[in-house]
Amino acid sequence: MRDKENGDPGRPGSQSSLKSANQHRVVRALQMSGELTQAEIARRTGLAPATVSNMVKELTAAGMVTVPDGDHPGQRGRAVRLTRKMGLAVGIDFGHRHLTVAVADMAHDVLAEERVELAAGHRAEEGVVQAGTLLDAALDRLGCGRTSVLAVGMGLPAPLETDTGEVGGPSILPGWVGVDAAAIASDHLGIAVHVDNDANLGVLAEHMWGAGRGTTDLAYIKLSDGVGAGLVLDGRLYRGRGGTAGEIGHVTLDEFGQVCRCGNRGCLETLVASHVVIALLEPSRGTGLSIADVVAMAEDGDAACVRVLADTGRHVGVAAASLCNLLNPERLVIGGELALAGDLLLGPLREVLARYAVPSAVRSLEVRVAELGSRAQVLGAVALGLRSALPA
Repeated sequence: MRDKENGDPGRPGSQSSLKSANQHRVVRALQMSGELTQAEIARRTGLAPATVSNMVKELTAAGMVTVPDGDHPGQRGRAVRLTRKMGLAVGIDFGHRHLTVAVADMAHDVLAEERVELAAGHRAEEGVVQAGTLLDAALDRLGCGRTSVLAVGMGLPAPLETDTGEVGGPSILPGWVGVDAAAIASDHLGIAVHVDNDANLGVLAEHMWGAGRGTTDLAYIKLSDGVGAGLVLDGRLYRGRGGTAGEIGHVTLDEFGQVCRCGNRGCLETLVASHVVIALLEPSRGTGLSIADVVAMAEDGDAACVRVLADTGRHVGVAAASLCNLLNPERLVIGGELALAGDLLLGPLREVLARYAVPSAVRSLEVRVAELGSRAQVLGAVALGLRSALPA
């Protein structure tokens, strides 16, 4: 006979095991969502409302959860959150020229954040040492040490080989290629570190906190110096067999086009990477431009800037149409610094999607600008840490 409340075979004298299992399920549900009402906990765990109420009372007494005062009438309508006592998760984000470290609690609140600029081409070992320094500074601000950290998520703008854990190529961080990033970071920090690429972390962040909330099938395209996609399918991050799913930046759009850093010609990245967009405009609009400058000039009516951003959207739309035909996501989120262009880029992108995608693949598709901006990757690293800290 199986117990209805935990799905495990009943055993004589297992009341304490049943209680432990039920607490485990409540904690896991809260850790996944940040905060839930008691009614939501009951729905997500399958536990009876009375059982959830008892679990919450016991966990509150133990200092493991808190039920803040709120406007909702009745205990079951008030949010339940895990406390700092349950530990911390850390996110580490390596960009082309920056490093950001963030610390969050199990209620998904970011408590501290540190950022520094990095030299282009820095070595992996140098970056990990700097990450440790920033982590200690953030923890010092919170009055705690590394022993409070349950797990660390780390993001790199590079593909990762699932079989070996090594950073693959092509990468805009050449000093990391061939390195087992998780191993060296774990060794240096003395904490388990889980690593993923920046596009995967972007989709995790937008799915947890941003424009992808409430979806089960989400595609996120990051448009910056590198171009990549992150995929959440059926509610789970999808990495593919070798860990390189989502490398949309290396979809070939022009087989006779510019040689890409991956060795192929005419990849999407050679047409829409932020440095390519800027290079198209600098001869006529002056050097030292940023994407923010280009967007501002386009919004002021500069025809060249409007044209370049529109062409960028069209190129992305061609690749995105293929992605939608294959995966049929319910929402497509555009992030990275080029997302600053908003409808200047998304308008042409939507037009091309409608032209090249199978109608049924995009009929109900929502295309949105990412909500988290430049923080998407570090928040995604935090989300990876939070997921990694989930009880088994």
